[in-house]
Amino acid sequence: MSDEEKKIIVDEDWKAQAQKEKEALKEQEKVEHEKKEEPRPSMPEANFSGLVSMLATQAFYALGLIRPEGDEEKQVEPDWQIAKFNIDMLGMLEEKCKGSLSEEEASLLKSTLDQLRMLFVQLSKKE
Repeated sequence: MSDEEKKIIVDEDWKAQAQKEKEALKEQEKVEHEKKEEPRPSMPEANFSGLVSMLATQAFYALGLIRPEGDEEKQVEPDWQIAKFNIDMLGMLEEKCKGSLSEEEASLLKSTLDQLRMLFVQLSKKE
């Protein structure tokens, strides 16, 4: 075999490119690992008023009274079925917890239910 046939051409650029890609992957893995270690925000204490608030918020949202940021001007049709479901859940909670709630908890639940029921009726009359 002649020397011309045995010539091996080594492209040094691919080695540099492979090294850059390897370093970029290491940096990306480091960033992802650091993100995983970030502490989550602490959750509020689970309590009765939080449960009432959560169900009421879902009902207000279904009625179209609460809207996502940026959609404040958007016309939203109420979802009567979901609103009624959440109001009924609060009503069931009131019925099942009768006599075992503090005055403050009972008052919160009653006023929330009264307000939601009144809004539901008012808004449904407009339809």
